Amino acid sequence: MTNIRIMDVNVREILKALGIAETNPSWSTGEKWGTAPDTEAKAVVSPVNGQPLAKVIFANAGGYEQAVQEAQKAFLKWRTFPAPKRGEIVRQIGDQLRKNKEKLGALVSLEMGKSLQEGWGEVQEMIDICDFAVGLSRQLYGLSMHSERPQHRMYEQWHPLGIVGIISAFNFPVAVWSWNAMIAWVCGDVCIWKPSEKTPLTAIACQKIAADVFKRNGVPEGVSCLVAGGRETGELLAKDPRVALVSATGSTRMGKSVAAVVGARLGRVLLELGGNNAIIITENADLDMALTGSLFGAVGTAGQRCTSTRRLIIHESIYETFKARLAGAYRQLKIGNPLDQQNHVGPLIDKDAVQGYLDAIEKAKAEGGKILVEGGVLEGEGYASGCYVRPCIIETEKDMEIVQQETFAPILYLLRYGSLDEAIAIQNGVPQGLSSAIMTTNLREVELYLSAAGSDCGIANVNIGTSGAEIGGAFGGEKETGGGRESGSDAWKTYMRRQTNTINYGAELPLAQGIRFDL
Repeated sequence: MTNIRIMDVNVREILKALGIAETNPSWSTGEKWGTAPDTEAKAVVSPVNGQPLAKVIFANAGGYEQAVQEAQKAFLKWRTFPAPKRGEIVRQIGDQLRKNKEKLGALVSLEMGKSLQEGWGEVQEMIDICDFAVGLSRQLYGLSMHSERPQHRMYEQWHPLGIVGIISAFNFPVAVWSWNAMIAWVCGDVCIWKPSEKTPLTAIACQKIAADVFKRNGVPEGVSCLVAGGRETGELLAKDPRVALVSATGSTRMGKSVAAVVGARLGRVLLELGGNNAIIITENADLDMALTGSLFGAVGTAGQRCTSTRRLIIHESIYETFKARLAGAYRQLKIGNPLDQQNHVGPLIDKDAVQGYLDAIEKAKAEGGKILVEGGVLEGEGYASGCYVRPCIIETEKDMEIVQQETFAPILYLLRYGSLDEAIAIQNGVPQGLSSAIMTTNLREVELYLSAAGSDCGIANVNIGTSGAEIGGAFGGEKETGGGRESGSDAWKTYMRRQTNTINYGAELPLAQGIRFDL
């Protein structure tokens, strides 16, 4: 295990405090941890400095099977816990996350490469969703309906689904798991989590925190299961008819594969896939506000958010002015160690991501894109991992193929428009439909943008950027983003099954629709 200090952070102390060993087992059902025999341990390398943090032994099919069997048994007991009791246990998990926020947030930054502020923010999202879930545990409401038959009562209620499989992505290694798990748990489900193979250490830390709380509360083994692995583990989850719901976050390509496999067995899916998010900046925009929203949206998390701003659609009357201001702001960005809070931009997750960034820039150039702010890979002291790149701005046209694609990197495309109808058409004219925003002080523009004729995305913001969703609203998008909704609002219904009940409290048995069936 790396025994170094990065800035003022002692890596070994953080890992030890969070229960991360030099070599970590591959699967867990709570207290029980197991390792696949004869499986080589894989090093988890930090993109911050290119050094290994620890090793993880990925699970095999046997480890996965043990997790599923424990989850099945646990569900039979967990579903009988009153929902407010389940909420109380989730509240305690939130308390433990509060106690570990600083260390766990630092581990998120070390393992994934996002800034320390964003690492802490991700843990705060977990705390927030715990708080939300506690209140939700007393609000799993059904409806009461009037029956057409005398002395009959109708109502609907919601019951737990069973096993929820969670496939999470590297860019939010713990927050998206919590969006699913905390809601699923108060709904009475049990969870099997397959974290990204690029960020398994933060998952192991969260599993240990949850398992400790469950043990103290007499929760059966298997309510929270972790299976570390690669694509093969995800395929096992997708194919398994014992898994009632598969919630998958990642690329559109991955999501289509998961949806096809789960759909073939008539299972449920919740998909949170690619985004190609745009901000429309109108001639009525507050340009200071637009600059701040565009800048963070494009370079925050080094452009590795599903909600990162990929496109700026700027009114022709302010295009040159805003372009110059944006380019000036980009030249002031500080790129480097994400644990140094003076830096704005950290590394990409790995060298494959760096190559994808470089390929996208070359493709944009080949299609006629004009480089406004030059990109490139940074070298020298402090950039030893080879994962640090310069945020890049490219002037493009709406019909370029590269603009239709999502590149998980800090590349921002600029487009010019004349009318708001044209701007909305440009924004909507991509396969993805996750997040969107408009910068304007004009009420008519706001209302048009939020109308049925406006943004076709699952998230449509006004005078804020495309990233930074709060847990109170349902999160998700349309088209190739997958159509899923998780986190707040009534997203909890995804994790439960609806049941309609009719009770006859009379002495006769009248049939519906006035049908007679007399003998």
